[in-house]
Amino acid sequence: MRQSFCKAMLVAALGGMLVGTAHAQDRVRIGVLNDQSGVFSTYQGIGSVIAAQMAVEDFGGKAAGKAVDVITADHQNKTDIGVGIARRWYDTESIDAIFDLPNSAIALAVANMSEQKNKVFVGSGAGTALLTGEKCTPNTVHWTYDTYAYGRGLGKAVVAQGGKKWFFLTADYAFGHDLEKQAMEGVKASGGEVLGAVRHPLGTADYASFLLQAQASGADIVGVANAGDDTITSIKQAAEFGLTQKQKLVGLILGMNGIPALGLKAAQGAQIMNPFYWDLNDGTRAFAKRFAERHPQKNYPNDMQAGVYASVLHYLKAVDKVSGATDGKAVVAAMKAMPTDDPLFGKGTIRADGRKIHRLFLLEVKKPDESTSKWDLLKVVATIPGDQAFRSESEGNCPLVKR
Repeated sequence: MRQSFCKAMLVAALGGMLVGTAHAQDRVRIGVLNDQSGVFSTYQGIGSVIAAQMAVEDFGGKAAGKAVDVITADHQNKTDIGVGIARRWYDTESIDAIFDLPNSAIALAVANMSEQKNKVFVGSGAGTALLTGEKCTPNTVHWTYDTYAYGRGLGKAVVAQGGKKWFFLTADYAFGHDLEKQAMEGVKASGGEVLGAVRHPLGTADYASFLLQAQASGADIVGVANAGDDTITSIKQAAEFGLTQKQKLVGLILGMNGIPALGLKAAQGAQIMNPFYWDLNDGTRAFAKRFAERHPQKNYPNDMQAGVYASVLHYLKAVDKVSGATDGKAVVAAMKAMPTDDPLFGKGTIRADGRKIHRLFLLEVKKPDESTSKWDLLKVVATIPGDQAFRSESEGNCPLVKR
């Protein structure tokens, strides 16, 4: 079923290419660029495309009086492919804005390109806090999360819950290093202690030696600073080792979609930080039901897919406000000028540095006997106000912020 859906997406993208520049001026065109075939495809992938389509439909299908197209492509987690797609979209296919974009290297390159070509880039799957720091641009909005909020915010929240002594299991590349650094600083700032860390290569299959070091550390908390399949494999093996009997796991980027693969027995008690969970209120539950009905695997939406939906809605409001999508800088300025309000993230704002501000939730994976259905996975432990969750503008060194 997924294969047929992907074919449909390809047909939609190819069909969009045939619109032609003569007719493109009569349309607003947005592209969803992400991993649709690799290790992060479950976390963004087709789900983010569905979320964008739902947002366009819920907005009425038009913005500034023009029909809105959604096209998509798979960047395969390769920088040259992702940058090449973005350039083609901007130069020859009249794409006005690019959304989602997990993979920080690609996201930073596309953010720079979007500024050069006066287009719009809105990151939902992208994690690097540089997008609203030293690499911020007047054409970028960073919507769902970043390494600062998930790393430092989770560190502070867990220490406040009593998890004082930490040890880190970290992916040995830039994203993992940044995540570890932010969490360490959050732990220390809150009065916690970091007892050590161990780093593993990307795509590690056997975590035995790393987990033995974590067990021997005497830490209360093992911070898992990796992502995607690495997170699933390391947490699953930690449970098999019996590590979770005496130590609590904190998945700094443990997505909800990975928990069914882990199983609640292995994942129970693990804590994560998220701005969205499908079972928060009537609005999130209604969206999740509609989303699952359209998803090839009937998956429920995660935070990054919800972020695509919410950010596309707000983008279309801004396009309406400025009466067009061709001036990317003007559209982003309008996005910042308007307060945000949608059924998934609630009320919020977008700061001068492009950082979208909203509350975050400290969530804990339920025990097997607490869950009543496949996607009944998490419970809220604490709520963190947005102004406490995200890095302050003064710390980010964004050149757009007046000093």
